[in-house]
Amino acid sequence: MTVTMKVGAKTPGPQDPGTNRTVVDQAKQDKSPRRRVLSPLVQESTPAIIARKLHDAIANGDFAPGSQLTESGLAADLGVSRGPLREAMQRLTAEGLLVSHRNRGLFVVSMEEDDIRDMYVARTAVERAAVQQVIAHREREAVEALGGAVDAMRVFVDEPNGAGMAEADMAFHQTLVEYAGSQRLSRLHETILVETRMCLRAMRGTYSSGKDRIDEHQALVDAIAAGDAAAADALMIEHMADGLRRLLGNGEDAVNLQVARG
Repeated sequence: MTVTMKVGAKTPGPQDPGTNRTVVDQAKQDKSPRRRVLSPLVQESTPAIIARKLHDAIANGDFAPGSQLTESGLAADLGVSRGPLREAMQRLTAEGLLVSHRNRGLFVVSMEEDDIRDMYVARTAVERAAVQQVIAHREREAVEALGGAVDAMRVFVDEPNGAGMAEADMAFHQTLVEYAGSQRLSRLHETILVETRMCLRAMRGTYSSGKDRIDEHQALVDAIAAGDAAAADALMIEHMADGLRRLLGNGEDAVNLQVARG
């Protein structure tokens, strides 16, 4: 039997039985641009890692306001050399979390009355803007997330001055700023986060009712859900003013933020 082939005819390549496409065609498609699923890894320098660990320790109250941080002690605890540690501490000094006293060393910042008032000016501005942005976006997801944050506070209704309530309170405000959808607002909020935590810890003992503390936040969520920008703004202003009164109500020039951990 004689088989004739037409000159110039293409011989089909082997086929993928699942698609009826040739292996060559499949290979061509495999080389087409693909959707990125994973984001690139971010490599941090040693000073950046150390700075973050120290930042978190200060935020969590592991280092009380006014406490001295020594290079030798920290280097031993972290198992690092003094070079990157010194650079990390310089970063925190630039952020205002550490303060250098001549011939004495570095100390965790202590907040006095003027510092607290100034911090609340910044915090009020950021969170008032966040409220308006959340209302403008009218996202049900934001209202649900804020409602969930209030529910997390309800767990601690019988411990209005406990660490759990303070953390749940902080989480509510972080959620609010997050759903504002503004990277700049988030960055501004991040810069005062440690000082905010210090103030919330200092407020322990000033709340007689967990229900009242929760109701303040629920009222704000209700105003946001209703799209009532004026009411939500007024509630936020009063909420911040209440916090400031609790911190400065003793009338002293300096507020003691060296509170117990836990």
